[in-house]
Amino acid sequence: MADSSPITVLVTGAGGRTGKLVYKKLKENPNQYVARGLVRTEESKQKIGGADDVFVGDIRDAESIVPAIQGIDSLIILTSAVPLIKPGFDPTKGGRPEFYFDDGAYPEQVDWIGQKNQIDAAKSAGVKHIVLVGSMGGTNPNHPLNSLAYDSFQSRMRESVWKRKAEQYLADSGVPYTIIRAGGLLDKDGGLRELLIGKDDDLLQTDTKTIPRADVAEVSIQALNIEEAKLKAFDLASRAEGVGAPTKDFKSFFSQITSQF
Repeated sequence: MADSSPITVLVTGAGGRTGKLVYKKLKENPNQYVARGLVRTEESKQKIGGADDVFVGDIRDAESIVPAIQGIDSLIILTSAVPLIKPGFDPTKGGRPEFYFDDGAYPEQVDWIGQKNQIDAAKSAGVKHIVLVGSMGGTNPNHPLNSLAYDSFQSRMRESVWKRKAEQYLADSGVPYTIIRAGGLLDKDGGLRELLIGKDDDLLQTDTKTIPRADVAEVSIQALNIEEAKLKAFDLASRAEGVGAPTKDFKSFFSQITSQF
């Protein structure tokens, strides 16, 4: 970084599988970052170490997240509605499971209202950059994320559609942003693959539509440091390990992106 002083970065969703990686990476570089985390419960806070820099708040309650956001320079949003498998599914019998969301935790409430609350709070606090990590599939109403469950709450379950609405809100907010729409997330080591840029879900039509969580975490953090990442939105996936050269030059990587939304 050009500036020698560390920047204060809040990771929301820091108790999630990708959020934990981002929070940990930031903590490992105290000369560059003052890390903060936001989780929903005290239990989640303890699971990631229970440090004083981890705040407990509910993104659906705008007031509860203000203390975490005050005084930060950058925000990385990694919150997401979590679909749960309906009880009784037996994978040995084949077929596909049905999913549901807990009451109060539908995509509309978490991926739209919750993210809008974060964006509004960050803008009010003078945050200089917001990195929003979402998922591919927002251009396709028939994407599996948009039909995880079928019941009377169908309209509230269109997950990637609500994510896309929050992305548009961020793009229109006036706050410098980077929107990362990740492919299918893999629990694999990062730094070993060539990363791929796409737009409008074109990567979903290929064999390269997945990416390790660790690489998503790295791209999220690199975006904080590189001017070419600002005012950019892109789909993100990776080649298989051993195919192509692992991505190391992130300035060039972000420079390839031409889409602002």
